[in-house]
Amino acid sequence: MSRSWDRGQVEPIVALVAVAAVSIALSLYAGVLDDTLPGERDRNLPETTLSAVDDHLAPAGVVEPGRLSDAVDAGPSGYHTNVSVTADGRQWRVGPVAPDDAGTASEQVSVRTKPAHVDAGRLRVAVWR
Repeated sequence: MSRSWDRGQVEPIVALVAVAAVSIALSLYAGVLDDTLPGERDRNLPETTLSAVDDHLAPAGVVEPGRLSDAVDAGPSGYHTNVSVTADGRQWRVGPVAPDDAGTASEQVSVRTKPAHVDAGRLRVAVWR
C-alpha cells in the first residue's frame, strides 16, 4: 500500500520553472499572433477615438463647441483626426479634411448652441494615417 504523501509531489523549483516556461510560450504566441494580424489592431480605432473626443468635448454630458479646437489632441498619436459637430443647422469642424478611405464613427449628442440652450446634434470623427 502506498502512502498519499509519496505520490504527486513535485519539487517547488521544478514547478516554478514549468509555470515560467508556459507563461513565456503564451507571451510569444500572443506576440506572433499580434504581428500576423496588423489590421485587427486598427479595427475599433474610430470608435475608440470617438469615445475619447466625446469625453473631452462633453465632460458634463453636453458638447461645448468652444472646446472643439482641443479635440484633435484627443485622437491617437501617429494618426490624423478630423472632428465635426452638427446641431441646429450649424456645423463646427476642426482638423484636416478627411480622405474617402478614412475610418469614421459618429453618435448623437447634446450640443450647447447658445447660453442656456441645448439642441440635439451629431458628433463625427474621422481617423486615418
